[in-house]
Amino acid sequence: MRAEIAFEAIGTRWRIDTPQPLADVTLSRVRAVTEAYDVVWSRFRTDSVVARIARDGGTHALPAHAAELLDLYDVLGARTDGAVTPLVGRCLDVLGYDAGYRLRPSGPPEPAPRDVLTRTGATVTASRPVLLDVGAAGKGQLVDLVAGELRACGVGEYLVDAGGDMLHRGPDAVRVGLQAPGDPTRVLGRVLLRDAALCGSAVDRRAWGDGLHHVVDARTGLPTRDVAATWVVADRAMVADGLATALFFAEPDLLQGVAEHTYVQVHADGHARYALGLPGEVFA
Repeated sequence: MRAEIAFEAIGTRWRIDTPQPLADVTLSRVRAVTEAYDVVWSRFRTDSVVARIARDGGTHALPAHAAELLDLYDVLGARTDGAVTPLVGRCLDVLGYDAGYRLRPSGPPEPAPRDVLTRTGATVTASRPVLLDVGAAGKGQLVDLVAGELRACGVGEYLVDAGGDMLHRGPDAVRVGLQAPGDPTRVLGRVLLRDAALCGSAVDRRAWGDGLHHVVDARTGLPTRDVAATWVVADRAMVADGLATALFFAEPDLLQGVAEHTYVQVHADGHARYALGLPGEVFA
């Protein structure tokens, strides 16, 4: 990879590495994809579809990509006994991770609501106003959509990196360090990424207050405590992103069969579990 373009989208720093500089028309198409996604799913802007659902409830026809995203949420919700759900938006709001970035709780933790959202394909119906948040897998899906736009423009080799959630296509593997939770100067392992996606999450990212962070158990409305960081390698970034979130709430064996993947799961006490087929290593 010899050319690099960086930009901001959906509140995250993006980088795309390619063998040749991207044409202006390709960059415009990439930016259009990220803007279109944000105007549907962002809970930080007042003109998004998510904002309308939060205000009015009712029935909304979402883009076609919503069907597979919400299908994945259904599977992960079942595998985590309800801990992972797109209905977690209000939980995060109450903890202070809201559109105004107050970063101060406004009240006691609230579990996510149940039985308020029905769906047929990409059309959702909320029986009452409800705040969605698809951060558990949505950024990964947008990485996939951006990569799809690159391919449609004839770009066959690339590394798309959205704040650490990445997708690689090309003949030469990329070495990626796995940052130790709470210590940006140390890595606890590395992955050789080739023709695959790598997504991860950690409780020290988007953290505030006394033990508050963005990985929230929808059943209780409380941030998770047992697992400190996770990474997943899979063919698609949406799947890797969603499974990386689910690993905060489920034993790895419970997630086998969702999709082919390998993983690293680091617990708060420092011990780690990882798949034997991981394309890399975890240091002792």
